Amino acid sequence: MRAIVTNGFGGPDVLELAEAPDPVAGPGEVLIEVVASGVNRADLLQRQGHYPPPDGISDIIGLEVSGRIAALGEGVEGWQPGEACVALLAGGGYAELVAVPAGQVVRPPTGIDLVSAAGLIEVAATVASNFTRVALTPGEVFLVHGGTGGIGSFAIQYAAALGARVFATGGNADKLALSRELGAEAAFDYHDDWLGALKGATAGHGADVILDVIGAKYLELNVDALADDGRLVVIGLQGGRKGTLDLGKLLAKRGLVTATSLRGRPLEQKAAICAEVARNVWPLFDNGTIRPAQETRFPIASVRAAHEHLASGDAIGKLILTW
Repeated sequence: MRAIVTNGFGGPDVLELAEAPDPVAGPGEVLIEVVASGVNRADLLQRQGHYPPPDGISDIIGLEVSGRIAALGEGVEGWQPGEACVALLAGGGYAELVAVPAGQVVRPPTGIDLVSAAGLIEVAATVASNFTRVALTPGEVFLVHGGTGGIGSFAIQYAAALGARVFATGGNADKLALSRELGAEAAFDYHDDWLGALKGATAGHGADVILDVIGAKYLELNVDALADDGRLVVIGLQGGRKGTLDLGKLLAKRGLVTATSLRGRPLEQKAAICAEVARNVWPLFDNGTIRPAQETRFPIASVRAAHEHLASGDAIGKLILTW
């Protein structure tokens, strides 16, 4: 098969399209013929050598794909060769074939083309599992940083669908306008006093739940932004790994700071999350409550350009590699 392999660690120039051994579906796995591969920030980190795959997982980059079932491993039921699917991966997605535990493979939402579907499962699984973790409830104030990225575009719509009051941050007027179009009550420029703007828009209440991809850079501000009994979920480290946490403020607010990742979870947890997505999220795509994020497609031979575009900060929505 063809796959994107890495010639060491570094910039996009280490990515090469080359021949690689075909994977085989083991017991409990399916083999997928890939139509498209989602591009995520974790892919950039792996390329740079900062996010290695878990033990036993392919070192080929890629955490989500869409495609068709090519073969079934021993013990797999409920699938037939040729059926359309999307899959959440721990690695191996930048390839024409990938073997995946069957519990991490679901049918795509109705009415969404298979290429666009490649960019849905990772963000949906990340956001939905974290909303469950911190019990986002109707009427609560929700803030997401980076409202027009893949995570943000979905999180705004899903939080609104759950009945939350939704707010977002972004880097320019166009991105702020898009966040509002997606369902945010207001969106704040992160170059300005977004904390003061949030407090003003919520009559001093702040955010009950914050979904943060920035990490250390925003840690103190995020704690300041929390309402009483508020919950901060850190899912990314774009702004660094180590920050200062005022435990006195957190204690006074009875606040929760938690951090999660999806890739290294046990198989049974990932299967449960994928089942939750198919059960609770896909119907919202089916009925139009949530629409896929804006996307930019790159042919697989242009993978370096895709990584450059994502790293530039100019990307909106999802980036997808097509085979």
